[in-house]
Amino acid sequence: TFSFVLAFVVLILFHPALSMYFNTLLSTESLTISGNRTLVSPGDVFELGFFKNTLNSRWYLGIWYKNLSDRTYVWVANRDSSLSNAIGTLKFSGSNLVLRGRSNKFVWSTNLTRGNERSPVVAELLANGNFVIRYSDNNDASGFLWQSFDFPTDTLLPEMKLGYYLKTGLNRFLTSWRNFDDPSSGEFSYKLETRRLPEFYLLKNGSPGQRSGPWNGVQFSGIPEDQKLSYMVYNFTENSEEVAYTFRMTDNSIYSRIQISPEGLLERLTWTPTSGTWNLFWSAPVDIQCDVYMTCGPYAYCDVNTSPVCNCIQGFIPFDMQQWALRDGTGGCIRRTRLSCSSDGFTRMKNMKLPDTKMAIVDRSIDVKECEKRCLSDCNCTAFANADIRNGGTGCVTWNRELEDIRSYISNGQDLYVRLAAADL
Repeated sequence: TFSFVLAFVVLILFHPALSMYFNTLLSTESLTISGNRTLVSPGDVFELGFFKNTLNSRWYLGIWYKNLSDRTYVWVANRDSSLSNAIGTLKFSGSNLVLRGRSNKFVWSTNLTRGNERSPVVAELLANGNFVIRYSDNNDASGFLWQSFDFPTDTLLPEMKLGYYLKTGLNRFLTSWRNFDDPSSGEFSYKLETRRLPEFYLLKNGSPGQRSGPWNGVQFSGIPEDQKLSYMVYNFTENSEEVAYTFRMTDNSIYSRIQISPEGLLERLTWTPTSGTWNLFWSAPVDIQCDVYMTCGPYAYCDVNTSPVCNCIQGFIPFDMQQWALRDGTGGCIRRTRLSCSSDGFTRMKNMKLPDTKMAIVDRSIDVKECEKRCLSDCNCTAFANADIRNGGTGCVTWNRELEDIRSYISNGQDLYVRLAAADL
């Protein structure tokens, strides 16, 4: 019997096809750098453990794709509190996971405030790459005490959410690495602005660099490249509990992730078994001209196929002709003819990225015809559009101020109706 058990253990340890991986850390266990133990998700896709950068050999606790030849990190716990040497221990303290370094120095914690320890807790690396703390007798996602998906670093994985959980005020956003070898927080972030028509902003040190455009029921109007695919499903949720974007894969053999790079590019990267490498699906900003926030000023739109790229909307003229002649469109445009309110109409602009929605008004209960009537009846209304482009278009978005950060596309985008005086129609 002993010989059989010994042979079985040896077979498991040294035969890759039969290797057993563990995805849970019990309340009595620990992970150490020296111990070289990792947690591996069911399905063998993700791995959690310690890693070091190559420049100054600082250590971090993170998650990466396990079987890719190009080590790809998707989450880092102590990104801004690195371990200076190969001494580090992750273990439970009450219901919290705590990472300590040399001389038991505190480095990082899950920072849970709950004190109800009705049963033992465990940490578990799930199949989707989410690292969670839960009670040992509760596998339900609603019972998670803490999860890494609530604290993203630079990567959005399938089933992970970006945006606000309104009940607690939790804001989940991406922040770039400082550089390709340093996972500490960089200067670029990707955040959702919650307003009547929410949209994401790519920020550099807090200042807008690019705008996603609002969600139109299919995609963000400012990222037309993120088209509907057979193996990927997008979802944007907006209700009393949360405002959040997520996606999921219908083909588990394909990996896809959204990452904000150290240079400030938001990228969707896709890996397939046949390619064996990460392929760039799209990135934003797409071009250095029209995707940059406010390249063209009020009532002007950007078009990469024109020279100059900034164009006044029909019925508008450059605010500063000399500046415009010098290919500087930041001053924008002004109306050629003042509005009369009673006899105004609208020009239809196709395939547009809708203007900045920070002051937009939304009513999802009416259609585009009612939307036009409402805008005409309000002398301050400058433009309107559908809130959702599905099924021929539903919902109403109106603007009562200057129209800013607009661009046109060859295809995709959506219709924007801009108010003009009768003489300019």
